[in-house]
Amino acid sequence: MNQPLAYVHPGAKIAKNVVIEPFTTIHNNVVIGEGTWIGSNVTIMEGARIGKNCSIFPGAVISAVPQDKKFNDEETTTEIGDNTTIRECVTINRGTSDRMKTVIGKNCWIMAYCHIAHDCVVGDNCVFSNNSTLAGHINVGDYVILAGMAAIQQYCSIGNHAFVTGGSMVRKDVPPFVKAGREPLSYVGINSIGLRRRGFNVEKIREIQDIYRILYQKNYNNSQAVAIIEAEMQATAERDEILEFIKNSQRGIMKGYFSSSN
Repeated sequence: MNQPLAYVHPGAKIAKNVVIEPFTTIHNNVVIGEGTWIGSNVTIMEGARIGKNCSIFPGAVISAVPQDKKFNDEETTTEIGDNTTIRECVTINRGTSDRMKTVIGKNCWIMAYCHIAHDCVVGDNCVFSNNSTLAGHINVGDYVILAGMAAIQQYCSIGNHAFVTGGSMVRKDVPPFVKAGREPLSYVGINSIGLRRRGFNVEKIREIQDIYRILYQKNYNNSQAVAIIEAEMQATAERDEILEFIKNSQRGIMKGYFSSSN
Protein backbone atom coordinates (compact mmCIF):
# COMPACT_ATOMS: atom_id res chain seq x y z
CA MET A 1 0.00 0.00 0.00
CA ASN A 2 2.84 2.40 0.75
CA GLN A 3 3.31 3.44 -2.88
CA PRO A 4 5.14 6.79 -2.85
CA LEU A 5 3.92 7.73 -6.33
CA ALA A 6 0.21 7.33 -5.44
CA TYR A 7 -1.89 9.87 -3.54
CA VAL A 8 -4.21 8.61 -0.81
CA HIS A 9 -6.22 11.20 1.11
CA PRO A 10 -5.74 10.90 4.90
CA GLY A 11 -9.53 10.55 5.26
CA ALA A 12 -9.71 7.42 3.10
CA LYS A 13 -10.13 4.10 4.92
CA ILE A 14 -7.94 1.51 3.23
CA ALA A 15 -7.49 -2.06 4.49
CA LYS A 16 -3.88 -2.94 5.31
CA ASN A 17 -3.35 -5.45 2.50
CA VAL A 18 -4.77 -3.35 -0.35
CA VAL A 19 -2.27 -2.85 -3.21
CA ILE A 20 -2.21 0.60 -4.81
CA GLU A 21 -0.07 1.04 -7.91
CA PRO A 22 1.77 4.26 -8.93
CA PHE A 23 0.00 7.42 -10.09
CA THR A 24 -3.36 6.47 -8.60
CA THR A 25 -5.42 9.07 -6.72
CA ILE A 26 -7.80 8.17 -3.89
CA HIS A 27 -9.96 10.98 -2.52
CA ASN A 28 -11.51 11.60 0.89
CA ASN A 29 -14.48 9.57 2.16
CA VAL A 30 -13.45 6.35 0.37
CA VAL A 31 -13.51 2.84 1.85
CA ILE A 32 -11.61 -0.05 0.24
CA GLY A 33 -11.80 -3.62 1.56
CA GLU A 34 -9.12 -6.25 2.11
CA GLY A 35 -7.27 -7.86 -0.74
CA THR A 36 -8.28 -5.31 -3.38
CA TRP A 37 -5.81 -4.34 -6.10
CA ILE A 38 -5.88 -0.83 -7.56
CA GLY A 39 -3.92 -0.45 -10.80
CA SER A 40 -1.95 2.59 -11.88
CA ASN A 41 -3.65 5.80 -13.04
CA VAL A 42 -6.95 4.96 -11.33
CA THR A 43 -9.04 7.76 -9.80
CA ILE A 44 -11.33 6.85 -6.90
CA MET A 45 -13.42 9.81 -5.83
CA GLU A 46 -15.50 10.70 -2.78
CA GLY A 47 -18.23 8.30 -1.77
CA ALA A 48 -16.66 5.10 -3.14
CA ARG A 49 -17.29 1.96 -1.11
CA ILE A 50 -15.27 -0.88 -2.63
CA GLY A 51 -15.46 -4.42 -1.25
CA LYS A 52 -12.91 -7.14 -0.68
CA ASN A 53 -10.72 -8.79 -3.32
CA CYS A 54 -11.71 -6.45 -6.13
CA SER A 55 -9.45 -5.59 -9.07
CA ILE A 56 -9.56 -2.13 -10.65
CA PHE A 57 -7.47 -1.70 -13.79
CA PRO A 58 -5.62 1.38 -15.10
CA GLY A 59 -7.61 4.38 -16.21
CA ALA A 60 -10.82 3.59 -14.33
CA VAL A 61 -12.69 6.45 -12.65
CA ILE A 62 -14.89 5.36 -9.77
CA SER A 63 -17.52 7.49 -7.99
CA ALA A 64 -17.19 10.67 -10.05
CA VAL A 65 -20.03 13.15 -9.61
CA PRO A 66 -23.07 12.32 -11.76
CA GLN A 67 -23.44 13.68 -15.28
CA ASP A 68 -26.82 15.09 -14.26
CA LYS A 69 -27.58 18.81 -14.23
CA LYS A 70 -29.99 18.31 -11.33
CA PHE A 71 -27.18 17.06 -9.09
CA ASN A 72 -26.61 19.52 -6.25
CA ASP A 73 -23.52 18.10 -4.56
CA GLU A 74 -25.50 15.72 -2.34
CA GLU A 75 -23.40 13.33 -0.26
CA THR A 76 -23.98 10.13 -2.25
CA THR A 77 -22.04 6.91 -2.81
CA THR A 78 -20.88 4.27 -5.25
CA GLU A 79 -20.95 0.76 -3.75
CA ILE A 80 -19.01 -2.10 -5.36
CA GLY A 81 -19.35 -5.64 -4.03
CA ASP A 82 -16.64 -8.17 -3.22
CA ASN A 83 -14.65 -9.97 -5.93
CA THR A 84 -15.69 -7.59 -8.69
CA THR A 85 -13.29 -6.82 -11.55
CA ILE A 86 -13.36 -3.41 -13.23
CA ARG A 87 -11.23 -3.23 -16.35
CA GLU A 88 -9.44 -0.39 -18.12
CA CYS A 89 -11.08 3.04 -18.43
CA VAL A 90 -14.42 2.06 -16.91
CA THR A 91 -16.39 5.01 -15.49
CA ILE A 92 -18.91 4.60 -12.67
CA ASN A 93 -20.76 7.66 -11.32
CA ARG A 94 -22.13 7.99 -7.81
CA GLY A 95 -25.80 8.46 -7.04
CA THR A 96 -28.05 11.50 -6.95
CA SER A 97 -30.86 12.42 -4.57
CA ASP A 98 -33.08 9.91 -6.40
CA ARG A 99 -31.47 6.80 -4.87
CA MET A 100 -28.44 8.32 -3.14
CA LYS A 101 -26.19 5.55 -4.45
CA THR A 102 -25.01 3.57 -7.44
CA VAL A 103 -24.57 -0.13 -6.70
CA ILE A 104 -22.53 -2.87 -8.40
CA GLY A 105 -22.96 -6.33 -6.88
CA LYS A 106 -20.53 -9.09 -6.03
CA ASN A 107 -18.51 -11.18 -8.50
CA CYS A 108 -19.18 -8.87 -11.44
CA TRP A 109 -16.91 -8.44 -14.44
CA ILE A 110 -17.08 -4.96 -15.98
CA MET A 111 -14.92 -4.88 -19.12
CA ALA A 112 -12.97 -2.01 -20.66
CA TYR A 113 -14.63 1.32 -21.46
CA CYS A 114 -18.00 0.48 -19.92
CA HIS A 115 -19.97 3.34 -18.37
CA ILE A 116 -22.40 2.95 -15.47
CA ALA A 117 -24.27 6.15 -14.73
CA HIS A 118 -25.79 7.51 -11.52
CA ASP A 119 -28.39 5.61 -9.50
CA CYS A 120 -27.97 2.31 -11.34
CA VAL A 121 -28.37 -0.90 -9.32
CA VAL A 122 -26.57 -3.92 -10.76
CA GLY A 123 -26.94 -7.38 -9.22
CA ASP A 124 -24.38 -10.10 -8.56
CA ASN A 125 -22.42 -12.19 -11.07
CA CYS A 126 -23.02 -9.87 -14.03
CA VAL A 127 -20.76 -9.54 -17.08
CA PHE A 128 -20.72 -6.29 -19.08
CA SER A 129 -18.62 -6.60 -22.22
CA ASN A 130 -16.52 -3.79 -23.69
CA ASN A 131 -18.19 -0.40 -24.23
CA SER A 132 -21.52 -1.39 -22.70
CA THR A 133 -23.27 1.73 -21.43
CA LEU A 134 -25.91 2.18 -18.74
CA ALA A 135 -27.76 5.49 -18.49
CA GLY A 136 -29.11 6.61 -15.14
CA HIS A 137 -31.63 4.90 -12.84
CA ILE A 138 -31.31 1.41 -14.40
CA ASN A 139 -31.98 -1.86 -12.58
CA VAL A 140 -30.03 -4.96 -13.64
CA GLY A 141 -30.67 -8.35 -12.05
CA ASP A 142 -28.25 -11.16 -11.18
CA TYR A 143 -26.31 -13.14 -13.81
CA VAL A 144 -27.06 -10.64 -16.58
CA ILE A 145 -24.73 -10.55 -19.59
CA LEU A 146 -24.47 -7.49 -21.82
CA ALA A 147 -22.48 -8.16 -24.99
CA GLY A 148 -20.19 -5.49 -26.41
CA MET A 149 -21.53 -1.99 -27.10
CA ALA A 150 -24.99 -2.66 -25.70
CA ALA A 151 -26.65 0.61 -24.64
CA ILE A 152 -29.39 0.75 -22.00
CA GLN A 153 -31.78 3.70 -21.87
CA GLN A 154 -32.50 5.38 -18.54
CA TYR A 155 -35.06 3.84 -16.18
CA CYS A 156 -35.00 0.45 -17.93
CA SER A 157 -34.86 -2.84 -16.04
CA ILE A 158 -33.21 -6.11 -17.05
CA GLY A 159 -34.29 -9.31 -15.32
CA ASN A 160 -32.18 -12.06 -13.80
CA HIS A 161 -30.27 -14.36 -16.18
CA ALA A 162 -31.02 -12.24 -19.26
CA PHE A 163 -28.59 -11.97 -22.19
CA VAL A 164 -28.48 -8.86 -24.42
CA THR A 165 -26.68 -9.21 -27.75
CA GLY A 166 -23.87 -6.93 -28.89
CA GLY A 167 -24.70 -3.50 -30.26
CA SER A 168 -28.27 -3.61 -28.95
CA MET A 169 -30.21 -0.50 -27.98
CA VAL A 170 -32.40 -1.32 -24.98
CA ARG A 171 -35.39 1.03 -24.80
CA LYS A 172 -37.83 -1.31 -23.02
CA ASP A 173 -37.54 -3.66 -20.06
CA VAL A 174 -35.96 -7.08 -20.68
CA PRO A 175 -37.69 -9.87 -18.71
CA PRO A 176 -35.81 -12.59 -16.80
CA PHE A 177 -34.24 -15.67 -18.43
CA VAL A 178 -34.40 -14.39 -22.04
CA LYS A 179 -32.11 -13.52 -24.93
CA ALA A 180 -32.72 -10.08 -26.44
CA GLY A 181 -31.49 -8.87 -29.81
CA ARG A 182 -32.34 -7.29 -33.20
CA GLU A 183 -33.46 -3.71 -33.84
CA PRO A 184 -35.80 -2.73 -32.37
CA LEU A 185 -34.88 -4.97 -29.46
CA SER A 186 -36.97 -8.16 -29.43
CA TYR A 187 -37.30 -11.50 -27.71
CA VAL A 188 -35.18 -14.09 -29.55
CA GLY A 189 -35.57 -17.06 -27.21
CA ILE A 190 -34.65 -17.94 -23.67
CA ASN A 191 -31.08 -17.94 -22.41
CA SER A 192 -30.94 -21.73 -22.33
CA ILE A 193 -27.14 -22.01 -22.45
CA GLY A 194 -26.72 -19.64 -19.53
CA LEU A 195 -29.45 -21.38 -17.56
CA ARG A 196 -27.87 -24.81 -18.07
CA ARG A 197 -24.53 -23.48 -16.93
CA ARG A 198 -26.16 -22.23 -13.74
CA GLY A 199 -27.80 -25.53 -12.88
CA PHE A 200 -31.32 -25.19 -14.30
CA ASN A 201 -32.54 -28.66 -15.29
CA VAL A 202 -34.31 -29.58 -18.54
CA GLU A 203 -37.78 -29.49 -16.98
CA LYS A 204 -37.25 -26.02 -15.54
CA ILE A 205 -35.94 -24.69 -18.86
CA ARG A 206 -38.97 -26.14 -20.68
CA GLU A 207 -41.28 -24.50 -18.16
CA ILE A 208 -39.68 -21.11 -18.84
CA GLN A 209 -39.91 -21.71 -22.59
CA ASP A 210 -43.62 -22.52 -22.31
CA ILE A 211 -44.26 -19.29 -20.41
CA TYR A 212 -42.54 -17.19 -23.05
CA ARG A 213 -44.30 -18.99 -25.89
CA ILE A 214 -47.59 -17.79 -24.41
CA LEU A 215 -46.23 -14.29 -23.94
CA TYR A 216 -44.45 -13.84 -27.26
CA GLN A 217 -45.65 -16.40 -29.81
CA LYS A 218 -49.42 -16.76 -29.37
CA ASN A 219 -50.52 -13.29 -30.53
CA TYR A 220 -51.90 -12.31 -27.13
CA ASN A 221 -51.43 -8.85 -25.70
CA ASN A 222 -49.50 -8.71 -22.44
CA SER A 223 -52.57 -8.58 -20.21
CA GLN A 224 -54.12 -11.61 -21.93
CA ALA A 225 -50.85 -13.54 -21.77
CA VAL A 226 -50.39 -12.81 -18.07
CA ALA A 227 -53.92 -14.00 -17.30
CA ILE A 228 -53.39 -17.25 -19.25
CA ILE A 229 -50.00 -17.90 -17.61
CA GLU A 230 -51.52 -17.39 -14.16
CA ALA A 231 -54.46 -19.67 -14.95
CA GLU A 232 -52.70 -22.46 -16.84
CA MET A 233 -49.09 -22.62 -15.64
CA GLN A 234 -48.20 -24.19 -12.32
CA ALA A 235 -47.04 -21.68 -9.72
CA THR A 236 -43.25 -21.86 -9.40
CA ALA A 237 -40.55 -19.42 -8.35
CA GLU A 238 -39.62 -18.80 -12.00
CA ARG A 239 -43.21 -18.32 -13.18
CA ASP A 240 -43.91 -15.88 -10.38
CA GLU A 241 -40.66 -14.00 -11.02
CA ILE A 242 -41.59 -13.51 -14.69
CA LEU A 243 -45.13 -12.40 -13.86
CA GLU A 244 -43.97 -9.99 -11.17
CA PHE A 245 -41.43 -8.46 -13.55
CA ILE A 246 -44.07 -7.88 -16.24
CA LYS A 247 -46.61 -6.44 -13.81
CA ASN A 248 -44.05 -4.07 -12.28
CA SER A 249 -42.53 -2.91 -15.56
CA GLN A 250 -42.58 0.89 -15.79
CA ARG A 251 -41.38 1.21 -19.38
CA GLY A 252 -43.17 -1.85 -20.74
CA ILE A 253 -41.40 -5.02 -21.82
CA MET A 254 -39.70 -5.51 -25.17
CA LYS A 255 -41.75 -6.98 -28.02
CA GLY A 256 -41.64 -10.43 -29.57
CA TYR A 257 -40.46 -11.91 -32.84
CA PHE A 258 -42.67 -9.87 -35.12
CA SER A 259 -42.11 -6.42 -33.66
CA SER A 260 -40.33 -5.04 -36.74
CA SER A 261 -43.26 -5.83 -39.07
CA ASN A 262 -46.15 -4.67 -36.89
